[in-house]
Amino acid sequence: MLYYLLRRSLYMLLLLVVLSMAGFAIIQLPPGDYLNSYIQALAMRGAAPDEAELAALKRQYGLDLPLHRQYLKWAGRALAGDFGRSMDWRKPVSELIADRMLLTVIMNAAAMVFIYVVAVPIGIYAATHQYSVGDHALTVVSLTGLATPQFLLALVLMVFMVRQFGASVGGLFSPEYVDAAWSVGRVIDLMAHLPVPVIIIGLSGTAALIRVMRSGVLDELKKQYVVTARAKGAAERALLFKYPVRVAINPIISTVGWMLPATISGGTITAVVLSLPTVGPMLLRALRNQDMFLGGTIVMLLGFLTVIGTFVSDMLLMWIDPRIRYERST
Repeated sequence: MLYYLLRRSLYMLLLLVVLSMAGFAIIQLPPGDYLNSYIQALAMRGAAPDEAELAALKRQYGLDLPLHRQYLKWAGRALAGDFGRSMDWRKPVSELIADRMLLTVIMNAAAMVFIYVVAVPIGIYAATHQYSVGDHALTVVSLTGLATPQFLLALVLMVFMVRQFGASVGGLFSPEYVDAAWSVGRVIDLMAHLPVPVIIIGLSGTAALIRVMRSGVLDELKKQYVVTARAKGAAERALLFKYPVRVAINPIISTVGWMLPATISGGTITAVVLSLPTVGPMLLRALRNQDMFLGGTIVMLLGFLTVIGTFVSDMLLMWIDPRIRYERST
């Protein structure tokens, strides 16, 4: 096991290096750079760019260097914990991400808990009541959840709440708590605003996992070992949770690897619609303005979450299913 952990850690480090290079290069693929976007923004406001300022910015951010030297300069600082300075926000990248990462982690952790707590029991119920009225109703609801874009659901919900109750569901805080320091009142206000974005972001993932869980349990219930256990008089509930559910939950556990970053990056448009102060809208703005230090850091962070999520999935699968081993037995 120790050898496996060391080997996986080495692979993860290599993957992070490759992901950081790919993310940094992808942001540079569109023609031009941040200064071009900055000049266009000034032109739209009718202002002329200051050549001295542009030259100073180019030297400060290393835009006069080749791409590989820009990456090496950024990567060298990143190893020391300095991810550079955002060109657009004019603030350190680590400070910008830290301000939003806590809220992002809280919201998306709640979304993941919502997805698994709702999807697994409903999937089991749908499988054990195949072709019943409840199964058909849940199928319609889950397929509707899969087919409905998150941002559309957010827009519909916002219009409904405003028209029916005169209340806005945007943001994670009331106006008086937006810039306030953390306190008991601010935490309570956050908890009050959390359910709406959690349900909207988690709905599509919940719908998908319901179908996965249902099909997995149905497949196991038809196998010979279940038929034999029933013939020997095993209690239905004990039989269900001891064997079929334990095996059918494997695909659910394996989704942790992609669900972890997907809840952050996949809810970007929804976060923009709901005015959520999370990392997703910041990534979108960085990509649009070619803010390479901020965008590259967030892309690398998403890759890191994918790698960590995959590792956690492997560990959970090995713990849940004793048939799974990642090393050869001697």
